[in-house]
Amino acid sequence: MKFVTEIRQKELFKVTSLNSISVLIKILVGFVSSKVIAIFVGPSGMALVGNLRNFVTSLESVATLGFQNGIIKYVAEYEKEPQKIKAFLSTVVISIFGITLLLSGCLFWASDYLNDKIFGVNFRYQSVFRALALCLPWYIASLFLVTVLNGFGEFKKVIKINIYGNIVGLILSVALICYWQEFGALLSVIIAPAVLFFVTLFFVNSKIAFFKVSLKQFDFGIIKNLAEYSLMTLVAAVLGPMVYLLIRNNIIHDLGYEDAGYWEAMSRISSYYLLFLSTILTVYFLPKLAKSADNQETKKVIWSYFNGIFPVFLLGLLVLYFLKDWLIPIILTKSFLPVSGLFFGQLLGDVFKALSLILGYQFFAKKMTKAFLITELFSLTVLWVSSTYFISVYGVEGAVIAHAVTYFVYFLTLLVYFRKIVF
Repeated sequence: MKFVTEIRQKELFKVTSLNSISVLIKILVGFVSSKVIAIFVGPSGMALVGNLRNFVTSLESVATLGFQNGIIKYVAEYEKEPQKIKAFLSTVVISIFGITLLLSGCLFWASDYLNDKIFGVNFRYQSVFRALALCLPWYIASLFLVTVLNGFGEFKKVIKINIYGNIVGLILSVALICYWQEFGALLSVIIAPAVLFFVTLFFVNSKIAFFKVSLKQFDFGIIKNLAEYSLMTLVAAVLGPMVYLLIRNNIIHDLGYEDAGYWEAMSRISSYYLLFLSTILTVYFLPKLAKSADNQETKKVIWSYFNGIFPVFLLGLLVLYFLKDWLIPIILTKSFLPVSGLFFGQLLGDVFKALSLILGYQFFAKKMTKAFLITELFSLTVLWVSSTYFISVYGVEGAVIAHAVTYFVYFLTLLVYFRKIVF
């Protein structure tokens, strides 16, 4: 294919190839951990793990104030200006870790309330939230350090951190799940990311001079510059997981923990193959969209995705659909065979999601904050309303029907909004 040949000739292909190793390992780690959870915990336990993951994802975004993309941009920009970068990092560190410590205190003292809201009154896992309170600063420190390394262009180090971190996390997760089953599975969601800090610290030593924090260098102007990045990230990364948590709790309330576990298993499988797509979009297509000077150049980038990447992705989904009954017992266990009935709706929704992603990345490439917020809030509203209705009519299958409807509507919305650069 001409498009594949074109990519191979670019220097960016090397970046994508290296990153693919990390992504592949992350997917393999995800499959193994899902298999272990399926064996030792079952569908109901997987539903609880899914709720905690969604909560931790939202918490992570609040703790980092949604600054990640902004940190990468400004660290890269100020790399050769030591005074500017030290003032920038001092401001970010003070802000992020001030919020993180406040959140840790809230988690510890509100553990009873959070247990009832996230897991339900039938479960007594308050100690999970107390453990999260203790682990959160280490986890956020790791995220911050990796983001800064990314800004410095230390791509190989970031890949190594992800690879070693995923392997260490897997070993720790398997040990916790085998020893404590459901409780261990919940602890693994919290402890494994926190341990990544020590892996990260090993690789950050050459840049350690940049991390000397000074209160005197705190600058509110820097916070103002990061505000737009923060707003876009927080809306997507906080509200999204919270809506999925609400949907899962709705399934638990109406249908039970097992059905919620089936939906969580389907969502996990979906997240694994979408990871490949999101990675190549972030590494290859986002820089292309950001650099495109006019509508004609942007159109060329978008259609290279539609003509080159999307057909391969679609073919992969078709193969997955026809092999689903064979793959489910391998990836999970035979007790998860009811997940087979969720594949069609989920994969159909993921087709529209794949078509939407390239258009949605235009919001970030051109920093179209207002348009992004409106379309994101609209799509989350459609997802929540449609899932509430379809679950009441079709049971757990209603959740994947809502997923398909939401991304069909979202794709049409983006298609209309960006019609001048698509057609």
